[in-house]
Amino acid sequence: MKDKHESRLRRARRTRSKIAELKVVRLAVHRSNSHIYAQVIAPSGDKVLVSASTIEPELRKSIKNGGNVDAAAAVGKRIAEKAKQLGIESVAFDRGGYRYHGRVKALADAAREHGLKF
Repeated sequence: MKDKHESRLRRARRTRSKIAELKVVRLAVHRSNSHIYAQVIAPSGDKVLVSASTIEPELRKSIKNGGNVDAAAAVGKRIAEKAKQLGIESVAFDRGGYRYHGRVKALADAAREHGLKF
């Protein structure tokens, strides 16, 4: 049996190739046990436009634990605000092969609530 990491990357590859085909800005999510990261990536896929994560000093002050749903929601809010400042309204959501569930869902919902469309 393949390991979990390989399987996740295989699932992510399909999403990324579709997004690359559409040539749209994407919101990529990565999660570890203790943190969650979000990046808005240019349509060419070679440049990070904005990023937010639970390791940023401003977010670390307000959250106790970086690996829970509340932290993910805070990152979603922050990434949406940063993207709006750059004039980015709509993105394609790249869940990175993770299930749309729990922390990934919390981040997506918070980003939507704060004005990102996807």
